[in-house]
Amino acid sequence: MENISRMIHCGDSSFGGAMYACTHCGNLKFVPFRCKSRFCPTCGIKYSQERSTKISFKLIRCTHRHCVFTIDEELRSFFLKDRSLLDCLFQAVRSVVLRMFHNINKSKNFVPGFICVLHTFGRPLEWNPHIHCLITEGGFSDDGFWRVVKHFNYTLLRRSFQTALLNEMEKHIGPSFKKIKAHIYSKDKDGFYVYAKPDLCDTDTVIRYISRYLGRPVIALKRIDSYDGENVTFHYNRHEDNAYVERTLPAIEFIKLLIQHIPEKHFKMTRYYGLYSRHREIDNSLYRAVHKSKHRLLKSFTKWRADILLSFGYDPLCCPNCKHEMEFMELYHNHRRISLEELYERAMAKAKCRSA
Repeated sequence: MENISRMIHCGDSSFGGAMYACTHCGNLKFVPFRCKSRFCPTCGIKYSQERSTKISFKLIRCTHRHCVFTIDEELRSFFLKDRSLLDCLFQAVRSVVLRMFHNINKSKNFVPGFICVLHTFGRPLEWNPHIHCLITEGGFSDDGFWRVVKHFNYTLLRRSFQTALLNEMEKHIGPSFKKIKAHIYSKDKDGFYVYAKPDLCDTDTVIRYISRYLGRPVIALKRIDSYDGENVTFHYNRHEDNAYVERTLPAIEFIKLLIQHIPEKHFKMTRYYGLYSRHREIDNSLYRAVHKSKHRLLKSFTKWRADILLSFGYDPLCCPNCKHEMEFMELYHNHRRISLEELYERAMAKAKCRSA
């Protein structure tokens, strides 16, 4: 409800914003606060851009492979009823990937870098939890040797992922899960489906993949075709054969489909493992895909001013009358002026409460 309320009031000037003024002609412009909710179609896009940029800063300059770990349809309801089970998906993928690289040469202990992102939705917006995983095609040993790994044993990945996930779920659910576990083993004898995207070589290709697959919101606005006051029409391309499908639902049903994908508060949808999670001195010798000198420049592209300029072709802080740059004047919060010092003190008080 908190996310929905924030989304409804996103950009509502009554909740506050910043006042800008042109010092040459006196023209004023008020920029309202946004809701910062990942569920919001506007703020969700910005969040995904910032997350994609953050992920790209961690990437090692090497070929990556994008794998998708899926589960049996009969297990989906367990994750919907108990959201804490979603942690089992991450744990299962982590153990399987690390084990695969560990088996390459146990004495050298080759460790890959991989990033896991949870998606709970499919193209028709149904509940379909699965993990997108970006894995380095290589591992780094404890003595500083990099070994390229081109062959991924997908038979091992499918069966190992199935075993690891079912064991994790049984650990959390208890003995009552044993019957379901045995049924799934007999039904999916080849393991769960693990799909691999093409190899991702250059940095630009990797970052585009991150933005497209790892950072997207539940549904893009361009996929919503119409709303007549009662029904919502949206479209998608069916995953099996890429056929165009158009679907019309009552507005309430459409909202139900969307809100089931709002994550629990403080739940981490993106997690880093292996080389991307540790901070050892020897790992600094690895070349990064994006050099530190470019971080500040790339971060500037995710700021609201640069974002509007890139998306719509105009500078929101350029005075429409005299074309001079407008300057920040005052900040407003809940219908009253508020100083930056007060905002700072309020933020520090919250930070102290969290740390305590």
